[in-house]
Amino acid sequence: MRSFGERSRRWPGVLALALVLPLAGCATDSDRPDAAPPSSGSSATSGSTGGGTGTATAAPGTREQLRVDGDVRQYLLHRPSSTPAPSAADGARPLVVAFHGRGADAAELRAKTRLEKAATARGMLVAFPEGLGHGWGAGTRATKQRPDPDLDVRFTEALVEHLVRTERADPERVYVAGFSNGGSMALRVAAERPGLLAGAASVSGQLPTGDAAVEPTGPVPVMVVYGADDPVRPLAGLPSPPPDPEEPILATRSARDTAAAFAAAGGAGEPVTREEEGYDRTVWRLGTGAPGGDRRPDGTVRLLVVEDAGHTWPGSTVPPPEGFGPVSRALDATDTILDFFADPGPGR
Repeated sequence: MRSFGERSRRWPGVLALALVLPLAGCATDSDRPDAAPPSSGSSATSGSTGGGTGTATAAPGTREQLRVDGDVRQYLLHRPSSTPAPSAADGARPLVVAFHGRGADAAELRAKTRLEKAATARGMLVAFPEGLGHGWGAGTRATKQRPDPDLDVRFTEALVEHLVRTERADPERVYVAGFSNGGSMALRVAAERPGLLAGAASVSGQLPTGDAAVEPTGPVPVMVVYGADDPVRPLAGLPSPPPDPEEPILATRSARDTAAAFAAAGGAGEPVTREEEGYDRTVWRLGTGAPGGDRRPDGTVRLLVVEDAGHTWPGSTVPPPEGFGPVSRALDATDTILDFFADPGPGR
């Protein structure tokens, strides 16, 4: 397989095509989160260029609403039909919160990942929240479009609290995942609220840096899945993004530096890299010396660099937009992530 350095240099200049999208964030006075009445129907289709095809259709599930900070936020909720495992206290279920990519929506991510099928088969609740303006505040810098850069972190906390209260989500088994901008959002929640989560995963998303930097603050199992030939957000990161008249494109760390930052915050030692069929896997074992590390004594941080993969979700059957690169069949990212959530230990 090609070396890490070789991969990081191979990306065409299609960033503006993929990422220059109109977004509009908003922030209002803070209110206590309350559930708003559910809206009728399920999900609309999306005309996304942030990973969507505009052809996603609704699967069984419900469209729900939650009032947070004065905004009525929407999300798709999928409930498992299976009975909770006998070991689950009071019938509590694991919860996965999954963030869509920039310019996309919840239905697009659901179609791309088939996450609700894989997760509900395992007895897990899945919530697909909708980002304001089809995007997420994955960085800490205030902008004209997102004057309150912490709005989406609070929304995530409120959503988890609400689902623990109303859907018997298990507060000890809460996970976040996401794609692209949504992957960076999942990483931000993991970095800033490690005590909220039992694990996090990002596909094609990295930690923001520069004046929007996000720094991990404690131990949490994290998996970063990244295409070796990503033409939108290159493997080596995007330290100097081009200007965006709609919403600033954030500078990012490399995929490896993103994973290493979580490893350092978790007191991990030196990583071990193995070449698997179709991808390289680098694993850091979390230490118990970091604050809270005793909660996850067998946890890991993992970086999977997928060969012949672009800015795409490995294993997806939904064709990506033009210019996003190929979809790898070397692994199924959905099953890989859920397996990691169930067992974030050293693995093979």
